[in-house]
Amino acid sequence: MLSLKSSYMVKPAKPTPNGRLELSECDQVKPITHTPTVYFYRKTPTVEVLKESLSQALIHFYPLAGRVHWVGGGRVELQCNAMGVLLNEAESKARIEDFGDFCPTPKLQELIPSIDYSDPIDEMPLLVVQLTRFSCGGASLGLGVSHVVADGRSSLHFVAEWARIARGEPMAKPPLIFDQTVLQVEDPFAAPQFHHSEYSPLPLLASQFDKKEEMNKETAAILLRLNKTQVDKLKKMANYEDQSSYDAAVQRAYSRFEAVAGHVWRCASKARGHDFEQLTEVFISVDCRGRMLPPLPQEFFGNGVFLTAAASSSGDLMSKPLNYASRRIREAVEKMTDGYVRSALNFLKNQSNVTGFRTLHDVVSPKGVFYGNPNLQINSWLGLPLIHGADFGWGKEIYMGPAGFDGSPYGCFQNVIL
Repeated sequence: MLSLKSSYMVKPAKPTPNGRLELSECDQVKPITHTPTVYFYRKTPTVEVLKESLSQALIHFYPLAGRVHWVGGGRVELQCNAMGVLLNEAESKARIEDFGDFCPTPKLQELIPSIDYSDPIDEMPLLVVQLTRFSCGGASLGLGVSHVVADGRSSLHFVAEWARIARGEPMAKPPLIFDQTVLQVEDPFAAPQFHHSEYSPLPLLASQFDKKEEMNKETAAILLRLNKTQVDKLKKMANYEDQSSYDAAVQRAYSRFEAVAGHVWRCASKARGHDFEQLTEVFISVDCRGRMLPPLPQEFFGNGVFLTAAASSSGDLMSKPLNYASRRIREAVEKMTDGYVRSALNFLKNQSNVTGFRTLHDVVSPKGVFYGNPNLQINSWLGLPLIHGADFGWGKEIYMGPAGFDGSPYGCFQNVIL
């Protein structure tokens, strides 16, 4: 049983830049909803420390204290107006142990402030936080960050710096760059140079004409853990199982992500009972900061993640060795060059309405986006920096992870987080 004790709207401790901040086309196709994460701690902090340090952190991360506004065509702009972020203080009779393996469930989502997405968008905080104290003496810190203004790397950067301020330490990173024009297209009227399958209509089951039937099916969340032995086995399968038949030109070994993602893709096709010729796509989020020419500055704050898609027949996935699926995934990721990314930006710029291209979440569905059987999305958190060690002065977390998939506890089978 969880009870809300107090609620605050925390604003920057000092005056911050005020006015319109233009968002890139990369931002325009990110979900309007908030990406939910939760940290668990053995010790209970004071809300006063969180409030004060959050207010100080917002001086530097001032866009998070602003609001977004619709500007037409499904696009939004960011108004830096220091309206603040929501901070809730709650208590629960539960113990940390009651959350088991921390699988994203409605119970876990209660640890993050809920948002009514039917409210006007310009009234929604871009950052929501909840401190929940448990009967065992521990606590959780749940956060929801609007994906319109920050991806995983930027969100974790914010949490790390906020924690440093709470500990009484100076910020570790240089001044932030909120200039989204580094991802603007040079010629807004130029045609894309590549075909962008990631924005094309999704493959459907051979027996279906649309995805409405699949949209109405209930889904469930489950957390599957792979130990080192299992991951090493998959890597060995990807790199040595009948390697000569399909990957004679491969110059480097397949990574654990490529091996595990390929295995999940194959298993999904098998579990769904696909016909041999059934077309299936897997969507992958790729951080393109280092793929741009020149690379985006390290201190860039915003969205640098783009979608890519790998396609295959289910029959090929299931009948060929694992390295076939891993290779398809590698090819999809490696095509994300500076030229391809800028072509994607041109493609989106030329769309009169981008609503249908928003990734990770469908704003008209309470369950989140449905890529639909026969497709799925795989997100990797493996390479994210600063993902662990958020010490606000009462020790590092004992667990950190997603509190839901795509702002919802639904849809895990179509969306896998590694």
